[in-house]
Amino acid sequence: TAIRNQFGSTLVEGVSVPNHAFTNAIRVIRFERWIGLFHEETIQEWLLPHIWFIKTMNVYYGTAHFFVTLGVFIALYKFRPSVFGQWRNTLAVMTALAIIGFSLFPLMPPRLLDAPCPAAGFGAKCIPSELRTRNGAENFGFVDTIKEFGGPWAFDSGPGSKLTNQYAAMPSLHIGWSTWCAFGLWPIARKLWMRLALLIYPSVTMLCIIVTGNHFWIDGVGGLLVFAVAYFIGTEIHFINHRRLVARLVRAPQTSRD
Repeated sequence: TAIRNQFGSTLVEGVSVPNHAFTNAIRVIRFERWIGLFHEETIQEWLLPHIWFIKTMNVYYGTAHFFVTLGVFIALYKFRPSVFGQWRNTLAVMTALAIIGFSLFPLMPPRLLDAPCPAAGFGAKCIPSELRTRNGAENFGFVDTIKEFGGPWAFDSGPGSKLTNQYAAMPSLHIGWSTWCAFGLWPIARKLWMRLALLIYPSVTMLCIIVTGNHFWIDGVGGLLVFAVAYFIGTEIHFINHRRLVARLVRAPQTSRD
C-alpha cells in the first residue's frame, strides 16, 4: 500500500500534472454526461445534510480499505490454504496494474476540482473550464468531505499529503480490493448473512467513494476491470507454480531411487 500511494507522488507535485489530472477529469465528466450518467455531485448533495452519515463514510473510506483487506488476506491463508497463492497473486497483480494506471492516467478526484491550485493545495480552482460554470453554476459543486467534516487523516496536509498520491483515482483500488475480498471469501461464506455482507461490502464502498468525493463512479468500473485481469493473471501464475511443484515431487522419488 505504501508503494502504491507513494509511487509518483513526487512526480505529481507542480502545476503541469494538476493540469494533466484536471484534463483527464474533464474527459471523464464529458464521457459520463455523454452517456447520461454524471450523477456523483447530485448523490453527494442528497447525503451532505446527514452529517453523521458523511462522517461515517469518511472513517469507512480511511479504514475499511486496509483493515478488511488485511483480515480477508489472513482468513484466506487460514481457511483456504489451497488457493491462498492464487488470491495473493491476484491482489499483488491488481495493485501493480493500478500503479501503472495511476502513472499513465493521473486523474483528479471530484473533491479537488474546486480546491486551490498548487502551491496552496492540490486542486484546479485556477484552471478555467466551461464545465465549471455550466448552467450558471460557479463551480463543479463537489465537497471534500474529509476536509470539511474530518476523518482518520487528511490528504491535503501533514503526513497524508506526502504519503498519498492525490491523483491516483483511476482505477479505484477501493473497489478492486473490496471485490477481491468478496470473491475470495464467497466459497466459505456458508450462511446467508455472510453472503449478504460480501455482496454489500463492494456496494457500500462504491457509495462511499462517490459520497466522499474521492472518485467518479467510472473509477469503480476501472477497479472491477483491473480485478478481472488480475484474477486471470494471478490464477495462471498459481497453476503454473502448482504444476512445477507437482513435477518436482514426481521427480523426487526417481532421484532417490537412482
